[in-house]
Amino acid sequence: MTVAETDRIAMADESDGKDKLTLDRMFEWLEQLPVPEGYKAEIVGGNVFMSPQRDTHWEIIADIYDQLRASGYARSRVKSDVRFDFPGHLNGFACDVVALSGEAVKNAKGLWDYEDIELVAEVISKSTALNDYGPKKAAYATAGVPVYLVVDPYVGRCRVFTEPKKDEYGVDRTVDFGEEIKLKDTVVGLTLKTDEFPRG
Repeated sequence: MTVAETDRIAMADESDGKDKLTLDRMFEWLEQLPVPEGYKAEIVGGNVFMSPQRDTHWEIIADIYDQLRASGYARSRVKSDVRFDFPGHLNGFACDVVALSGEAVKNAKGLWDYEDIELVAEVISKSTALNDYGPKKAAYATAGVPVYLVVDPYVGRCRVFTEPKKDEYGVDRTVDFGEEIKLKDTVVGLTLKTDEFPRG
């Protein structure tokens, strides 16, 4: 028996309710998978990505965290590798560093809301760099994240994106390691030092 195209569409519509792919379902599956130690997993546009956490990667994350804490961000306002759901198709990111506003509270699902984010910092890995500069940057801009910082230890350079508009950022600055990232004129209100960011 041949199934007509209209029958296929009708069957797909009937199963949408119970079989619909959601971020919650995908993260449930991820929790059951043996993600190797030292890797982080996130969902970008419905695709699962796992990237290794190298020493260089972690040292930069720790440096940014320490500087945010020293500038007055409470421990409860700085997150790393915590799930945030962003606008777009199945975007559940585990950002390297997130700084939240002082009014941030968890939602009914027990997750932090992207609307409360003041800064996202991502330290690129070779395997996921295209996500950081592509779909994740678009999602952060769409979400209205005021400051998006991409740190590239392979070339010793940072990109600082500010002034989100729709799915793009109006301002894109490049800062070499050793120079300061001036964010005093943003909601973050601080200057990040990069002189101790390791390369490689």
